[in-house]
Amino acid sequence: MKNYDESWFSFRDIEAAYKAISPYVRETPLEEAFYLGGKSGLYGLPESRYFYKLESFQRAKSFKIRGAMNKMLSLSPEEREKGIATISSGNHGSSVSYAASLLGIKNAVVIVPKTAPKSKVERIKYFGAEVLQLGNNYDEAHAEGMKYIEERGMVYIDAYYDDPRIYAGQGTIGIELLKENPDIDTIVCPIGGGGLITGIAMAVKAFKPEIRIFGVQTEACPAMAASFRENVFYEEYPVTGDTVCDALVGGVGALSYARLRPLIEEVLVVSEAAIRRAVAFMAKEEKFIVEGGSAAAAAAVMEMPEKIGGKNIALILSGGNIDGELLSGILNED
Repeated sequence: MKNYDESWFSFRDIEAAYKAISPYVRETPLEEAFYLGGKSGLYGLPESRYFYKLESFQRAKSFKIRGAMNKMLSLSPEEREKGIATISSGNHGSSVSYAASLLGIKNAVVIVPKTAPKSKVERIKYFGAEVLQLGNNYDEAHAEGMKYIEERGMVYIDAYYDDPRIYAGQGTIGIELLKENPDIDTIVCPIGGGGLITGIAMAVKAFKPEIRIFGVQTEACPAMAASFRENVFYEEYPVTGDTVCDALVGGVGALSYARLRPLIEEVLVVSEAAIRRAVAFMAKEEKFIVEGGSAAAAAAVMEMPEKIGGKNIALILSGGNIDGELLSGILNED
C-alpha cells in the first residue's frame, strides 16, 4: 500500500475544496431532531441534543456531489474532452452526472451494478449521463467498469478509493458542521468506502481535536469494521443477505483504511432490521426521507445511545435516494 501521509491528503486540501465548490454545492441545513433525545424523545439520551446534517437536501440528494465537483473542477480542457466515467452504486453516479451537466462535460458515463435501485438509475439519466449496468454487485461492476474505462481512455472519477480531491470535497461537510454549531461534540457517520467519514474527521479534528466520531455500517457488509478488527485491507467484501443499504456495500478505500482509524472512536455495526426501523422513524416522526445508508446513523443512536453518548450529537444523513417502492414497503411494516 502507498504511503498515504499528509503529503497525499491534509486539511489544506479540504480548505481548498471548500472554496472551490461553494458556488456549485448547497450548504445543507443542520436541523435539531424532534424525537431523538430530550425528555420527550422516543430514542437517544434525555440529556442529549441530536442534530441532522441533511446532505439529502443536495440537488442530487447526496453528499457525493461535493467530492465529484471538487475533482471535476480540476480537470483540464483536454481531460474534459476525453470524457469522464465513474462506477457507482447510485449516489456517486448521480452526482457525477449532475456535476458534468453544470460544467458542460458532454461525454459522461456512469457504470452501476445491475442491482442498483431504479430511482438512482433514473436520477443519473435525468442529469444527462449515459448509464451502463454491469455486474451483479458493486465489486463486479467495478471490475468490469474499470476495463471499459481504460479501453476508451476516459478520465475515471473515483468514488472513494484514494483520490484526495474526492476526500477533500466530502470533508467540506465538517467545516460546515462546526460553522453551523460549534458545540457539536460527537458525530455519527455512515461508512461505505470511507471517504465521507475520513474527510469529515480530518476537517473537524483540525478545529476541535477532542471531538468524538463514530462510524456506522450495516451487518450485511461491515467491511471497515472487519478491516480494523483483523488489520486487513478489504478492497472487496461480500454482502450477506438482503440489504437496504446499497450505498454502504463493497470494499473500503485505501486512503480511508490508512488514515481513519486514529481519528474515530469505533465502527459500530447495526442490523438491517434496525436500519429499516430508522428509515420509517425518519419519515414518520422526523418528516425526512432518507435512504438506508443515511438511516444507519439514526439506527445506531436508536440502538446504542449510551455507547455513543455526547451532549450535542450530529448525525450525517448522507443521502435521500431511496426507491419509492422500498420506502412504501418499509413504511407499511409494523
